[in-house]
Amino acid sequence: MTAQPPPAPPPGNYPPPPPPSGGAVPPPQGGGAPPPNYLVWAILTTLFCCLPLGIVSIVKSTQVSGLWAQGQHAEAQKAADDAKKWAMWSAIAGVIVIVIAIIVNVVTASSSMNSGY
Repeated sequence: MTAQPPPAPPPGNYPPPPPPSGGAVPPPQGGGAPPPNYLVWAILTTLFCCLPLGIVSIVKSTQVSGLWAQGQHAEAQKAADDAKKWAMWSAIAGVIVIVIAIIVNVVTASSSMNSGY
């Protein structure tokens, strides 16, 4: 029993023929739809709430599609979860700052009315 040599490549360096499934690329293993990247929410919380936390959210949300395309599905899901978490914390921080600003303005306005100036 002698081992058969591998078939010779076609002459002319042509690419191999497409697979018999009609040339469609098979979906990645563990497929399904990619996780949401929360990019819109990240941008809005960056603009209107808390800039530092929003920037982290934008960075994480932009990593989702690239990781999914590379087949790193678990990392893509973690990046999506992190983007959501940072956007949520940015929104919470923005609401807290707005509430504190309103309280300070109300206290300042009421103390200036009572001081008799």
